[in-house]
Amino acid sequence: FVLASQFESFKLPITIMLSLPLSMVGMVMMLLITGDTMSMMTSIGQILLMGLVTKNAILLVDYAIQLQKEGMDRTEALIKAGMTRLRPILMTTFAMIGGMLPLFLALGAGAEMRAPMARAVVGGIITSTMLTLIVVPVFYEILDDWSLGNMLAWAKRKIGREPLDSAEEGAQEIG
Repeated sequence: FVLASQFESFKLPITIMLSLPLSMVGMVMMLLITGDTMSMMTSIGQILLMGLVTKNAILLVDYAIQLQKEGMDRTEALIKAGMTRLRPILMTTFAMIGGMLPLFLALGAGAEMRAPMARAVVGGIITSTMLTLIVVPVFYEILDDWSLGNMLAWAKRKIGREPLDSAEEGAQEIG
């Protein structure tokens, strides 16, 4: 609801929230590779990861919307937003991985307990960064096409379609 009030739309928060499962894929894969289990520490890492992934998607979508308001075409705006916001997204990703690296390697006293959290965050942030830059713009375009007018026109076409006569039915079955 906070995102919906910020963007004054329910479509954009859905687009942003679609990036969250992308981080879960990397997190689970990293935990499987390292042999760690889900624990309280990995849950804390998951919360941290969700915030970072959401921030990256908001950066991308917000700048694309800003460019569209300035008169740029949607596809061009998404491409420019991706190119412009790539650097801040990568900087955040590398900073997070660099900060988590000592924990990831379980260096220092008591690090064994916190290591699964770092591994979960690193795995999730790597996959979500790569996939967010591709998936979020695609879903943004798809959901942006789903305006109320387009949905009503589609429904009218489906509901208002007259039955085909027998000659047309036979032609459609063959073709």
